[in-house]
Amino acid sequence: ARRRLKPLRTVVAWRGRAEWDQVMVGLYCGDSQLQQDALDRVSAWKSRYGPKMPLAVDCTAELIRCKVLDSSGKLKSHELILSYGLALVRFVNLITERKQKMVSIPLRQLAREVNIPIWVVDLRHELTHGKLPRLALCRKGCDVVLDWLRKMYWSRQLGNNLCEESEDEDEEEEQEEVEANAELDNDAWE
Repeated sequence: ARRRLKPLRTVVAWRGRAEWDQVMVGLYCGDSQLQQDALDRVSAWKSRYGPKMPLAVDCTAELIRCKVLDSSGKLKSHELILSYGLALVRFVNLITERKQKMVSIPLRQLAREVNIPIWVVDLRHELTHGKLPRLALCRKGCDVVLDWLRKMYWSRQLGNNLCEESEDEDEEEEQEEVEANAELDNDAWE
């Protein structure tokens, strides 16, 4: 008699789908207290999962933490710029790092490949090598990156589309987007 092989199980830091969904909703809800609760849960995941924590979860948490600090009014403008700046620099570096093989590829080209706006890469460059930008630009960068993470990672993990797209969108455009991001799904987030 043949033995049936059991599918391999993947151990994750969250209890189940409900906890995952609850954290995603909490992170993106806009309510500082619910966001803090979600950040606390992500911290617990990180303590269990360590370096295996998905980069997108980690980056999302860092950016949301900046927004929570910003809304608290406890930090001065330059402290917020540094906080947002670190999170944005880390996001761009981590996302593009996996696409850098043995050959150095310009960040702008890598960003284009994964649909990150070029101005976010330029903002990262200013934060790293230039004069610190205005707080308003850092906030805008944070919002754009969080939206990118929501579309490219979180909604895909949920198996549905949380992006607010028009119902009239052509299937051809959707297919092009799926093909353009196929490598991202395979390499950067799993």
